[in-house]
Amino acid sequence: QVQLVESGGGLVQAGGSLRLSCAASGRTFSIYGMGWFRQAVGKEREFVAAIRWRGGNVAYADSVKGRFTISRDNAKNMVYLQMNSPKPDDTAVYYCAASRDYSNSYSRYHYDYWGQGTQVTVSS
Repeated sequence: QVQLVESGGGLVQAGGSLRLSCAASGRTFSIYGMGWFRQAVGKEREFVAAIRWRGGNVAYADSVKGRFTISRDNAKNMVYLQMNSPKPDDTAVYYCAASRDYSNSYSRYHYDYWGQGTQVTVSS
């Protein structure tokens, strides 16, 4: 099993910046890819960004490309999501996820472990 705990959410003004963190523990050697997803009220959970756990290949949703950056620190078992120039539409609960078999997958069904989520609210 892999446990994931997100932190860093909160209230941010549009145009500001915020960094989300995800701490992984447990059987981290089994992780192949990590991702960030988000779910706004009344909407389905959607892909934000993904990174290969060992190798660094990344992928982004078009809606965040150029504004958000995903990164990892394998030594600390951490994954980060740097959110620059957030918009009110970015308001959502953000989830960290880990996959045993896929890297850079856009599909939430390819992820085996999930954190509890952290709320991000972007004010205009």
